[in-house]
Amino acid sequence: MTPRIYIAYTGGTFGMKPTPSGFVPDRGLAQALQARLPAPGQDGMPHWELHEYAQLIDSAEAQPRDWHTIATDIAARYDAYDGFVVIHGTDTMAYTASALSFALVGLRKPVIVTGAQIPLAMPRSDAPGNLAGALLIAGQHPLPEVGLYFGGQLLRGNRATKVSAADFDAFASPNHPPLGRVGIDVEIDRRRVLPMPAQEAFQVVAPQTREVAMLRLYPGLTVALLERVLAPGVAGLVLQSYGAGNGPVGLPGFVDTLAAASARGVVIVNVSQCARGRVDPALYATGSALAAAGVVGGLDMTVEAALTKLHHLLSLGLGAEEARHRLQQPCCGELTSP
Repeated sequence: MTPRIYIAYTGGTFGMKPTPSGFVPDRGLAQALQARLPAPGQDGMPHWELHEYAQLIDSAEAQPRDWHTIATDIAARYDAYDGFVVIHGTDTMAYTASALSFALVGLRKPVIVTGAQIPLAMPRSDAPGNLAGALLIAGQHPLPEVGLYFGGQLLRGNRATKVSAADFDAFASPNHPPLGRVGIDVEIDRRRVLPMPAQEAFQVVAPQTREVAMLRLYPGLTVALLERVLAPGVAGLVLQSYGAGNGPVGLPGFVDTLAAASARGVVIVNVSQCARGRVDPALYATGSALAAAGVVGGLDMTVEAALTKLHHLLSLGLGAEEARHRLQQPCCGELTSP
């Protein structure tokens, strides 16, 4: 029986058209694809049905409510299809793939996020190849994961990050090997794939309204700016630190400001500015000082995974201590345990 795949078309470069002010999302993608893809059931292609969202967006406009919309859409149609493909813009694709992995925890069917660097209607577009690869993976391989397929590579969605605005291989997975590659054959590395869970345990919850901030440390950062970032009303902070989790702890007021925010319930997670490696608070005294101030080490999570996981945990209504604990526990392959 030919697998049935649901395609959620959310917008992005994939289906854009040129205008005097630049590329914008366009409608009618299902008809355009019929002339570009093999017929359903031929050449291993599954049957696919495309749903075009009412509000197509450039992914630079994406918000947590959009992650929730996509997750809710997939959850509602979960029993009717064998797999899912999400067409999405590249700018925030890694954020959405990460967010979906947390919302759809316990997933037993593949959800593959893909897109394009060049629109489908343009010469040399990478859109047909990316979508065909995503459909073949979703239709032929029962992966219990949210994956990101782009430029011939299948990456774990919550391990992916965008590394190029100019190349067809626009995404990388610095701290986890690819799950598979598509060339002449579709090759899945089963050793890298998450084990099949006993049952789904989706946690599709409406996004919380409190703000989650992000701050990248840099020489010259002032405590006054840190205080503004951590102003009342902020529920969480992703702190992008140096190297293995270090910061300017000798700066008067820096550690005290972080400690005061932690004490009033702000959840602060520390991730490295480096693409490869992990936060190890015990390695340097500067990292230990951050940990003593209540800052949670994010281990080897990407910035995208840390931000979306923090959003998700707060949306579940967890208290600060429970959220801090869960940030360091693997949920769906987003981090490597110590």
